[in-house]
Parts: sequence; C-alpha cells; structure tokens
Amino acid sequence: MDAFSSFFDSQSRSNWNYDTLKNFRQISPIVQTHLKRVYLTLCCALIASAVGTYLHILWNIGGYLTTFACFGTTIWLLSIPPNEEQKRVSLLMTSAVFEGASIGPLIDLAIQIDPSVLIAAFVGTALAFACFSGAAMLARRREYLYLGGLLSSGVSMLLWLHFASSIFGGSTALFTAEIYLGLLVFVGYMVVDTQDIIEKAHLGDLDYVKHALTLFTDFVAVFVRILVIMLKNSAEKSEKKKKKRSD
Repeated sequence: MDAFSSFFDSQSRSNWNYDTLKNFRQISPIVQTHLKRVYLTLCCALIASAVGTYLHILWNIGGYLTTFACFGTTIWLLSIPPNEEQKRVSLLMTSAVFEGASIGPLIDLAIQIDPSVLIAAFVGTALAFACFSGAAMLARRREYLYLGGLLSSGVSMLLWLHFASSIFGGSTALFTAEIYLGLLVFVGYMVVDTQDIIEKAHLGDLDYVKHALTLFTDFVAVFVRILVIMLKNSAEKSEKKKKKRSD
C-alpha cells in the first residue's frame, strides 16, 4: 500500500511539474517582456517609496497632506494616455514617494520599538508577493480571476468594519478583525491582479506603468498590515515580559 501511494505521489508530482511548465510556456515572449518591465518598474516604485519614508523620518512630512498628494498624482497618472510614457513613470515615482511618506509614521514607530520587526515585515511581504505572483503565473489562464468578485466583497466588509469602528468606537477585536481580513483580501489581490495583468497583456494591453501601480498598491497594503500585526505581537510580548519581571 505504501509503495503504491509513493508511486502515485511521484506520478502526480511529475504531472504537476509538466503541467506547470506547460502553463508557463503559454506566456508568450511579448508578455514575458512586459512582465519584466512591470516588475522592474515596481522595484523602482518601492525604492521611491523608501525615499519618501526616509524624507518623513528627516523632516516629519508624512500625514494627510502626503496621502491626498499620493491620491492626486495617482488620478493624474491614470488620466494620461499610455503614449506619454516618461511623464507617467515620473508620476508613478512621485506617487510612490508620497505613499512612502504617508506610511512613514508607522515605519518610524516600528524603528523606535524594534527595527528587526520592520525588516521581517518587508521580507515576509516580499516572499508572499513572490510566491503568490509565481503561483498566478504557473496556474491555468483565468483560473483565479473568478476570485475578483469574492475579494470585492471582502473590500466592502473592510469598509463596513472601518465605518463601524469610527461610529461605535474602535475595539481591539474589531481592529484585529479589520487587519487580518485586510491582509487576507490583499494577498488574494496579489494573485488575481497578477493573472489579470497577464490576461490583459495577452489581449494587447501592455500598459506596464498602470500594471506596476496595481502591484505596488497590493504590495504596500500587505506590507502595512503585516507590519501592524508584527508590532502588535511585539508589544504584547514586551508587556508579558514586564509583568513577569514585576512578579
């Protein structure tokens, strides 16, 4: 029985490997080149975001003003036609700088509490992004696109939770539910958006700036939630240590 199980396991793994390789071959060279440009632009946006965070740490510029500026530059970028490539890339980098400044207070807090939490949150986000994007690329075309409706419902639930906490007062349980649900939703969007970008590229939509903006938004959303969860856990551990010392 064990021999049969191991044989069946090896056969299923070999089939899985062949299927995934076959699915990866479905991505045409044009789409592969497009994905390289998308991910290169995403990396540049993340670097620009880090610059924005550094500027906040230096001059304390992050807040509502930078949030509105980020939103405004994003709307401006989306209103410009794709042929104005240089202008759109500049606007994306500007938006990323404002986004980095906007989350600067949270990152500053993480540095003050425990800098290792910040590094762990970024590495965790990068690994999750790589794994889920890779899964989306190796899956069958359109396999995960149906999740879009479910994730939209999740976003609606997040808005209702935020609305409820602002009216009835934010309890710890409500805040925790909002953070974990948000993490789940935006990790799902990593998969759906990657497949959506691939599908659009197959249909001729090679707007790498807009696609990089979509993935950048997903990355930051997941990073912020992982960082908040890790800071919360770190604060709880430090409180427990203080109680043990006092006892």
